[in-house]
Amino acid sequence: MKIHKKLLVFAILLINIIQLIFCGANIPNNEMTKDRLERVKEKGLLVIASSNDIPFAYIDPKTKEFTGIDAEIIREAAKRLGINKVEMKQIPFSDLLKQLNTDDSIDIVADGMYVTDERKKEALFTNILYKESEAIITPKVSKIVFKEDFKNAVVGAQIGTAFLDLAKKWKAEGIVKDVVSFKNQNDLLSAVSTKKIDAAITDSVFASYMISQNNLYLKVLPPTDYTPESPGKIAAAVRKNDVTLAKSLNEKIDEMKDDKTILEILEKYSLNSNYFVSVKDGHIYLN
Repeated sequence: MKIHKKLLVFAILLINIIQLIFCGANIPNNEMTKDRLERVKEKGLLVIASSNDIPFAYIDPKTKEFTGIDAEIIREAAKRLGINKVEMKQIPFSDLLKQLNTDDSIDIVADGMYVTDERKKEALFTNILYKESEAIITPKVSKIVFKEDFKNAVVGAQIGTAFLDLAKKWKAEGIVKDVVSFKNQNDLLSAVSTKKIDAAITDSVFASYMISQNNLYLKVLPPTDYTPESPGKIAAAVRKNDVTLAKSLNEKIDEMKDDKTILEILEKYSLNSNYFVSVKDGHIYLN
């Protein structure tokens, strides 16, 4: 009796396997056989995951359009690949790479993300888009002028960023009094403006953009008073097995550097040539 039951179970499993194989073979253009670039081109749509951070990749509150430095670079690269539609899916910054690897509706992450060894374990990065470092933002009226003034200060930074790591390092070294983490840049900026914290460690790109918007209540410590300690290079990220998509984007990114398109985008957001990375210096070699 036990043998008969085992044979029956085996027969059912075998039938199910045969049905799956048969069905898969009869699905026109089986999606499972296509790589990410093929699927994106067929849909005519590239989905970018971002935490909606100004000025990197965000929905403009006035125009409702997806825009920003990273957004414009990737959107132009996609256009040159024949992909004319780009949409944003909003994900908390700290979850971006996790969602990239678990949510099949996402094609790429682009949100002012530093390329680090830890992140390389989770994703495949494109060639470098541009570079930056950290900046210190304080209320316009503040006792903080130099790094030495941090000793009794409470500083804040965004969760998942290299800047929060730097802030925690400073606390461990006794350079700052305490550290507060924030989910996004808006909450961080609000906390500095309302003096809930004494200073914020954030992107120099974000700081430059904020200054260009004539913010009257905040200031950025100038290079003469504070020397950045956390320089980094920014790139977009795809899944590790989406090599074809990464290589195709890299080709267009390099092309956009050669024809000055990327430099023009940087200048549009009040960033000078110091943020630009050449083709030679911007290569990330794919395995």
